[in-house]
Formats: sequence, C-alpha cells, structure tokens
Amino acid sequence: MTTAEQIKVLCVRMNISISELARRIGQSPQNFSAKLKRGTITDTELVKIADKLNIFYEQSFTLPNGEKIKLTNGGSTND
Repeated sequence: MTTAEQIKVLCVRMNISISELARRIGQSPQNFSAKLKRGTITDTELVKIADKLNIFYEQSFTLPNGEKIKLTNGGSTND
C-alpha cells in the first residue's frame, strides 16, 4: 500500500476529507492532493498529520541485531 493510499484509508476511518486534512496541516487542498498523486508527502508532513489527528505515527528500520532506528510523532530516536 502506498503512502497516499494509507492517507486515504486513514481519512475514511477518521471520518475526515482529504481537503479537511490538508487545511488542518496548513496546506491548500489542491497542493496536498497533488502531493498525494505525485507521492511526494514528506516525513515531516506525516508527523504533522498524526499530530493534528491525535494519533501515533512511527516509521522505522530494524537492524539485524534488533536495534531500531525510528521516527515518531515525538521525533527521531534510536532504541
């Protein structure tokens, strides 16, 4: 599933339109929709989406030894 598809599913489950989500993160609906189509949503925007919707966001790499390098709403951390 692409990031754009995940955001669309998120909007459905959170009962919010893509346009409303764009406004909440300080972007025009047209600009945000174009970013979704191009697949150019940034990590910063994903964190902002999670913050505005009051949900948790995490992206991580897991090394062979189990160590995780992750980005969450709380910022970048290493475990």
